[in-house]
Amino acid sequence: MKTRLLFLALICLGCGKHKTKEAPYANSSVFNHEWAMQSLWEDGQAEVAQYHAQRRVYGKTRNFEYTYITVKEEFNKAYNVKTDDYSRTDLFSVMKVNKFARFETDNYPYHYLTSLFYKRAKPEQLHKITHTGQEWCGNTFKQFTLSPTGYQYDYNSYFDGFGDGQSFLEGADLIWEDQLSYLLRALRFEDGLTFEKQVVESQVNTKTFEPKVYRAQFQVIDGDSLWQVNVQLDKEKKNTYSFSKEYPNIMLSKIGWDGFNLTLKSVSRYKYWQ
Repeated sequence: MKTRLLFLALICLGCGKHKTKEAPYANSSVFNHEWAMQSLWEDGQAEVAQYHAQRRVYGKTRNFEYTYITVKEEFNKAYNVKTDDYSRTDLFSVMKVNKFARFETDNYPYHYLTSLFYKRAKPEQLHKITHTGQEWCGNTFKQFTLSPTGYQYDYNSYFDGFGDGQSFLEGADLIWEDQLSYLLRALRFEDGLTFEKQVVESQVNTKTFEPKVYRAQFQVIDGDSLWQVNVQLDKEKKNTYSFSKEYPNIMLSKIGWDGFNLTLKSVSRYKYWQ
């Protein structure tokens, strides 16, 4: 009897070590779910893209450099972060995009770091985003984490009313304005392609608030040497992106409705952490 109980216990223990199977992501006529599955992202290096950036702050256009880092990582489900133990059985691959900027204003500098994570075969579903902003008035931290029905919103700032708390954003199929520089690279590019998506406004700032969701219109235009994508957030807000026609379809430029513009300066692959 003892031997049988021990055998059953070992079976149950072994079952707990198996990876949880996830439902396959729905096929898309718009996005290529194999985009991030190519061998390029298995070379152990990161894509580091440097952009010349412009942004209007306190009524003036500020010129600075924005760095976009794209790299494959292994997450574990227990902590939902990059793992230190690669022998774990709850691992899954993600693509990480880190965006870092520092710029001066008349009185003090700003620092932004935005981290976005996607499961490799799900470019249009943001798995997690964290954003931090620092300037002389204080620190701001925001995190949105995917759940089955939407995004858990955790925030901490120096603003009254949104100092420290949680909220929830309905909709697990939302697109985020801050993910478009990555997501649109995975388009099934075709001249004249149009579609509509719900898009959450950018979180790259030092504010904490209930995010606005746009019903955005997308349009792809063949620009001969590049692909152009127009994103009409609403009647008055339009962003225009351009992408290389060659894989991995790096973003070449962005013209933002709010004066936030980007132009690619350089791109290289290396282990920036060494």
